[in-house]
Amino acid sequence: MKFVLPIIQLNKIMMIKILIAVAIVVAVFFVIVSLQPSEGRITRERVMPVPGKAVFEQVNDFHKWQTWSPWAKRDPAAKNRFEGAASGKGAIFAWEGNKEVGAGRMTILESRPAELVRIKLEFFKPFASVSDAEFAFKPEGNQTKVTWTMTGKRPFMAKMFCMFVDMDKMVGGDFEKGLAGMESEAQKSAKM
Repeated sequence: MKFVLPIIQLNKIMMIKILIAVAIVVAVFFVIVSLQPSEGRITRERVMPVPGKAVFEQVNDFHKWQTWSPWAKRDPAAKNRFEGAASGKGAIFAWEGNKEVGAGRMTILESRPAELVRIKLEFFKPFASVSDAEFAFKPEGNQTKVTWTMTGKRPFMAKMFCMFVDMDKMVGGDFEKGLAGMESEAQKSAKM
């Protein structure tokens, strides 16, 4: 009986030490997550052998996105809805698709021919978030440099997710595919 009490007390002390250690690890993890950048940014560029007007038209009209967007190819059966202006400022594109494309809405906020298209990008599924997308068009001789950038705020859960998933690599690859498809479609329309 005399030996049982010290063993029970030893186990209690050991459990307290383990709980303290776990609490310290969790606290350090939360500090590391909270120190991550509060804004995410993904950018890709491509120089296309077409005039800026031809590339601008591919972005400025959401109806044309279905031919070059990598996400449209992931779910051809997605339910798409077009609202507002036919193209340019005020044009809205909403979608609801499979788990790969989720659900969301894009609204063109600013449109300057052959210069810039700025879009508000809202995701509803699988995770709710709001980002800004921007397409900048810069002439380079008889070619056009297209820069596609997406920026957005990162709340705590997004910061934690981004510690384990390289969003730049994941989404950047889709941007590269999209730019290649956009170039192909712009070349077709420039020949017409």
